[in-house]
Amino acid sequence: MAHDHAVAAAAAHPASEKRLQIERDVISAMQRPGLVYWGLVGFFATVFGVCLLGAWAYQIYKGIGVGGQMNPVGWGIYIVNFVFWVGIAHSGTLISAVLFLFRSKFRSSFNRAAEAMTVIAVMCAGMYPLIHLGRVWYAFWLFPYPNQRLLWTNFKSPLEWDVFAISTYLTISVVFFYVGLIPDFAIVKRYTRGLRRHIYSALSLGWVGSKQQWRNYNMLYALLAGFATPLVLSVHSVVSWDFAMGIVPGWHTTIFAPYFVAGAIFSGCGMVLTLCIPMRKLQKLERVMPIDHFEKLAKTMLFTSMIVGYAYTVEFILAYYSGNVYEFGVFKDRAIGHYKFAYWIMVFCNVVSPLALFIKRVRRSLGALFVISIFVNIGMWFERFVIIIQSLSHEFVPYAWGNYSPRWPEVSIMIGTFGFFFMMFLLFAKFLPVVAITEKKEEVH
Repeated sequence: MAHDHAVAAAAAHPASEKRLQIERDVISAMQRPGLVYWGLVGFFATVFGVCLLGAWAYQIYKGIGVGGQMNPVGWGIYIVNFVFWVGIAHSGTLISAVLFLFRSKFRSSFNRAAEAMTVIAVMCAGMYPLIHLGRVWYAFWLFPYPNQRLLWTNFKSPLEWDVFAISTYLTISVVFFYVGLIPDFAIVKRYTRGLRRHIYSALSLGWVGSKQQWRNYNMLYALLAGFATPLVLSVHSVVSWDFAMGIVPGWHTTIFAPYFVAGAIFSGCGMVLTLCIPMRKLQKLERVMPIDHFEKLAKTMLFTSMIVGYAYTVEFILAYYSGNVYEFGVFKDRAIGHYKFAYWIMVFCNVVSPLALFIKRVRRSLGALFVISIFVNIGMWFERFVIIIQSLSHEFVPYAWGNYSPRWPEVSIMIGTFGFFFMMFLLFAKFLPVVAITEKKEEVH
C-alpha cells in the first residue's frame, strides 16, 4: 500500500518520478537470479572449494614444505597475495570516506560496490597469514589474550602489527558498509515480500526517514568517514613496515609507506572498474552509473599511476646515489636479472598502459577502461612479487642467492582465493543494493 502511494505521488512530480525510477533500476538488479547467475556462483564456489580448501588441506596433511618457499626466499606468493588483497581493499575506504569528505559526487556510482569489495578483499587477505603459518591450529598465538602462563605475543614484530591492522580495518569497513546500507534496506523492504521482507526490515533498524533519523545518520556517517580516512594511510603503512623495518636491500627505505598507500589506491581503483563495468551492463544500471563517473574514476587511477611511476624512478635514484653496492645490486637485478620479466610486466601495466587515460576518448570508453583495469590488476600483483620475492632472492652475498618458483599448491590456493572473491561479490550483487539508492536520489533536483 505504501509503495502504491509512492507511485501515485511520483506521477505528479517529475523529480519524484526520477527518484522512483532510480529505486526501480537498482531493485530490478536484485530480482530473483537466473540460471546463468547461479551457474557462475556455483562455478566460483567450486573453484574456491577445490582449489583453495583442497590444496590447503593437502598442505596441512603434507606440511608447508610442499610449497616453493626455501632459503633465502622464505616468503612466497602467499605473502604476495596477502599484500595484494590488502591493497585491493583500500579502494572502498578511499571512494566512500575520502571522496565523501571532499564531496565528490561521482563516488555515488561506485561506493557501495567498493565497500563490499573492501570487506571481501580483507577476508581474502586474512586467509594468507593463516595459510602461511603451516600449522594453522597454532594461529591463536597471533592474538594477545590473558592466559595463566603470562605468555604474550611479540609486540615488536611487524607481523604482529598486521593482526591489529587487519582486524581494525575489517571492523571499521564492516561498520561503515552496514551504516551506509540502513536507509537502502528500508527502501528494499517496500519491494519485497515474505521472509526477505522481514530480514530487510530487521536490518533497517526501524528506519522511517524522519528528520531526526537523517540528522543522526549524517552525523554518524561523517564521523565514520573521518575515522576511516586516516585508516587508509595507517593500515597499508603498517603492511609496508613489514618490509621497511628489515635490513633486506630493496626493502629498507622510508619511501615504502607512501609508495604502498598510493599503490593500494591505484590497484583498488583498477579492481572497482573491473567489477563495475560488467555489472553495469549485466544488471542494466546505465541510468544510475553514467559514463561521466567512470571518466572521473579513471582520472583518479591515472593520478595514482603517475605517483607509482614516480616511486619506481625514485627507488632507482636512491639506490644509485646511496653508494650502497648491495642496494644498487638489487635494483639492477630487478631490471636485468632472473625476475626481469616480472619487473617489466609491472612497469608496462602500471606505468605505460595507464598513460592512455590522458586521451578523453579512452577515458569514456568502457571497453578500453576494462582492459586497462585488467592490466593494472596484473601489474600490481607483479609489483608485490618483485618487491617480496626478487629482493629476498638477491640479498647481500652471491653464495646466499637463490631463485624461487611457486609450486602447484600455492598457485591452486591463489586461484581459489579469486574464486572466493568473485563468489562473494556475486552474492552481494543479488542480495544487497549494488548502488547507494538514497545517495543517487539526493542528486535528483
